[in-house]
Formats: sequence, C-alpha cells, structure tokens
Amino acid sequence: MTLLVFAVAALWILVLVLATVVVVMLRQIGVLYERISPMGALMDDAGPRVGEPGPRFTPRSLTGPEIIVGGAIGRAQLLFFLSPTCPVCKQLLPVLASIRADEKAWLDVVLASDGEESKHSDFIRREKLGDFPYVLSTELGMAYRVQRLPFAVLTDKAGVVRAKGLINNREQLESLFSALSAGVPSLQQYAVDHAAE
Repeated sequence: MTLLVFAVAALWILVLVLATVVVVMLRQIGVLYERISPMGALMDDAGPRVGEPGPRFTPRSLTGPEIIVGGAIGRAQLLFFLSPTCPVCKQLLPVLASIRADEKAWLDVVLASDGEESKHSDFIRREKLGDFPYVLSTELGMAYRVQRLPFAVLTDKAGVVRAKGLINNREQLESLFSALSAGVPSLQQYAVDHAAE
C-alpha cells in the first residue's frame, strides 16, 4: 500500500514538472514569435522594378470580355500568376476570393497563366473561378520575369508596380498590401530601413 501511494505521488510530481516545461516552452515560442517579424512576399529584382510602370497587355481572357493588364486603367490590379498543377496556388484561391470581395471598390484581381487552354478551362470549372478575370499569356509572364509560382504583382491605378513577389501563404500575399500602405517596395526593405533607426 505504501508503494502504491509513493508511485501515485511520483506520477503527480512528474505531471506537474511536464506541465511546467510545456508552459515555459510556450512562453519561449511566444517571445521568439514577437522577435521575428513576418518575412513578407519574397521579392526579386527581375522584371519591372517597384516604382516603374508595368507593361501593358491585352491578353486573351478565358472567363469573359477582354481585359487590360497594366497601364493607367484607373484601378489598382493584383496580378496573380498561377498554374492548375500548383498546390500552393490552389490553397490561395479562397484568400484571393476574400481579397477580391473585400477590396472590390479599388482593386481588380486578375489570374494569369500560360499553357493549353483546355487544361485551364477544366481548372476554372473545377475551382469555380468563372467570376475572376483569367488570362492566358506567355508574354505577360515573360515581361514580369515570373520564374516560380505562385507569383503576384500589385500595381496602382496608374499602372505603376507597387509590390511584387513569390507568394507561399496568406501572410505573404497580404504583405503586398502592407508594403503598399507603408510606401515601401517590400516588408524586407521596411525592416532593413527601420533596423538602422
């Protein structure tokens, strides 16, 4: 009987020690999260630079009337390069739908890709993308020097590139809008500029 009481007491002590370790680790994770700022979209210098006008195109649209990409069209555009075979692209589609609905007063969201029209038509139908402008243009991707997907470019109403980069999650996509609001090319540049202060 004494051995049983001792064993139960030892187990309770072990549970309390483990609970303390978990709480300490959670606190450390929180401190680490506060110290590390979000990275934002992974910007590269290929293609039109931030602050330069983006190229103007009238690519073929698969979901409706002809659409103008780039140039001074009086509205900002989020040009999102994707592929039907890209799993990250598919995960970001609900985020794009949400952004499109929330920012429709000033922003057009345009999906862009290249390749065979039949594959894209199936993708549009399967993912219910008929409400989005969806354009096919190899030249558009080449003009922006898109090397990896998904890639996004945010232009203002004058057609000037305000933010761009490789997008792997919602936070990186939203970082384009944060960079636009802060008036910087990217959140990385913002962090560098303010680290010196």
